Formats: sequence, structure tokens, C-alpha cells
Amino acid sequence: MSAQKVPPLTYKIIAECSVSKARSGIMSLRHSDVETPVFMPVGTTGTLKGVLPDQLLDLDCKILLSNTYHLGLRPGIDILEKAGGLHKFMAWPRALLTDSGGFQMVSLLKLAEIDENGVNFRSPFDNSECMLTPEHSIQIQNVIGADIIMQLDDVVKTTTTGPRVEEAMYRTIRWVDRCSEAHSRDEEQSLFPIVQGGLNPELRKQCVAGLLERPVRGYAVGGLSGGESKDDFWRTVNICTDLLPKDKPRYLMGVGFAADLVVCVALGIDMFDCVFPTRTARFGCALVISGQLNLKQKKYSLDMRPIDEKCDCSTCKTYTRSYLHHIVTVEPVACSLLTVHNISFQLRLMRQMRSAIQKNEFPKFVQEFMIKHFGNDPIPKWITEAMAAVNIQLLEDKDLMNENDLTLRN
Repeated sequence: MSAQKVPPLTYKIIAECSVSKARSGIMSLRHSDVETPVFMPVGTTGTLKGVLPDQLLDLDCKILLSNTYHLGLRPGIDILEKAGGLHKFMAWPRALLTDSGGFQMVSLLKLAEIDENGVNFRSPFDNSECMLTPEHSIQIQNVIGADIIMQLDDVVKTTTTGPRVEEAMYRTIRWVDRCSEAHSRDEEQSLFPIVQGGLNPELRKQCVAGLLERPVRGYAVGGLSGGESKDDFWRTVNICTDLLPKDKPRYLMGVGFAADLVVCVALGIDMFDCVFPTRTARFGCALVISGQLNLKQKKYSLDMRPIDEKCDCSTCKTYTRSYLHHIVTVEPVACSLLTVHNISFQLRLMRQMRSAIQKNEFPKFVQEFMIKHFGNDPIPKWITEAMAAVNIQLLEDKDLMNENDLTLRN
């Protein structure tokens, strides 16, 4: 009898918070084991701007995200196929996830027309037309060879209401079946469906119910972080994680602010991506637990400290705030230096959460993080309510927690 084939994705929960919905796990993929919760840096076109794959390996990054729509346009599937897939093309030995191109229905709405067949885009490069159907999206992703691939979904702005939201939700479910039928590398790549339904709780529930009928290895929650209120944001995430199965990874698309990551881990999310840490680096901003340092500001011109004295990234070990102030937004190398630090910050935050969950100290971690993150400002009501929904009570009087007890530092 031949040995049973190992699926291209297995997920094992290794610890759960005894209070909230947070959990820590290991997602085993073809190219690497990925510890969750995890933040995935975004290399839209197969590269993070200003950062080499070797630098990401030094940061112990296990998984990156790239975009099907952009890679399908340039370099195109012929070149990617000749290169043997994106892993070889970009010299990245670890895991990859590809978005399907659905988000471009919103971000490039002026260039797109949507119907049941798919999305007809007009190229921003040469004005040529490109029809992205569920089948074509999967064809591109099969050539790219990412470990996790996404269905093409019908995406609408989060502020959209009325019949269009319901239409997009049901179309997303129909397109899952077309994607599954077109998927030719199921033994190597795992297809995730995407929960849609806007800010309507009933539509979200109907979408989850429909997707649960399909045999998949994980789920994504889409259509958020696009301008909706934070109150609507967390409630929608909470509804989805209540309904999605516990034994499969849950991916919240497009979320990357530090406080949002902490809140959504408490709500039961395992995977995140966002361009925020790389994009803000290009504007001269460095991430710290209290928010951001805008290194363009003159007050840093004589500051000989590193960005973060507790950070062990190569930027913090080598360069001062003063030096970075001198070069940000002027010298191209500054983008690289700040991107390395910002990615390091995101990955370190995820490690801290995993450790806190595994020690069953996650509620304390959340309390400490919020104190350090908001400083003298009040913790936003939406965060207090979101955490109360999963039984984490945030301290209203910050003096009640001694500074010496904090495990998080700037």
C-alpha cells in the first residue's frame, strides 16, 4: 500500500487563550512551517521595495504575499512559467500567498467593469484590456506556484449598501466553485475562499454557511479595512470567527496597524497582510509600540539613539535616529533601512503574541500593549468594547499597572 500523500497545508493549534478566542498554531506548507498568528509582508510584484530576500530571511520571515493581477500583467505568465514559478524567479525559498486580483475591483475601479463572467480591466501600463475571470485568476496563480492561493471574489467598497452587497456575496460563492474546478495543482497549492457580505451580519453568516459546504483548507475574511467604522470592523470580524471552523486557519485580508493586529488576534484571526509597514517606511516613518516616529521631524536631527533600543534588527543595531533623519525621503537607502525595521517590528509583535498565548498570558499582554500604545491618550471605545466581547477587560486607570511590570518596551 502506498503511503498517504500529505496535504499541501496542515494546521495544528498548539495553544489557546483560556479567556479570548486567540490561538497559536503551526501551518505547515510546502516551502515552510509558518507559526501563527502571523503577519505577511506584501511584495505585490514579487519584491518588497528596497529589501532583498536575504534580509527577510535574516528577519525570520516565513511567508510573503504577492498579487496575481499585477504579476499577471508584468512579467506575465509566460515568463513566470519559464522561470519555474515565482519562488525561483524572485529567489525566495519560503512560503508565498497570492491574492487573486479581486481587491483591484475597488482600488482600480475606474479601470474595471464587473459582470458574472469576471472583471474586465484596462491596464494602467498600456491601456490594453484584460479579462480576469475566476478561471484565469487560478491559471495565473497555478503558474506563480504560491503555497496558498485565493479565489477571485467580487469586492465592493465597505461603505457600499443595498442590493450590490448581496449580489457580490452570492457571486463570490459561485466563483469559488469555478475557481475550484479550474485549480489544477491542488496537491501543491491550497485554495482559500473569501467571506464577503459587507457590514451586514446576516450576509456574512450566509456567506460563511455557503463556503462551509466546500472542501477547503482555510478561509479568508475580505471586504474590510476599507474605510468602515472601527465599530463595524471589529463586529464583522467577530461574527466571522464565531462561525468559521476552529481547525482551519483564518486570514483577515489587508489589516496591519499594530492595535488592529492585537484586537483581531484576540478575536480569533491567524493571518494578516498589509502594505502599511512598507509604505510608511517610504514616507520616513518608523514603527514603535507607541505608534510611529516621523523621522523627517527636526527634533530627531541630534537624537543619537536607535529607532528602538529593544529592537535587534540591523537598522537599530547600526544607525541612529539622527542619521536616518538626515537621509529619509532623500536617499533611496533610507527606504530599505526603515522597511527592515518596520517589518522587524511587525514580526516581533506577532512573536510576542504567540508567546503570550502559549504561556496563557494573552489578556495581560493585551492590557500592557494598549497602555504602551496609547500612552496618555484614552484607549478607543471600540477597542474596549471589542476586548470586552472576548472577556478581556482593559485597565481604565493606567496607574494601576506599574511600569516595571510591563513586558513591552519602546
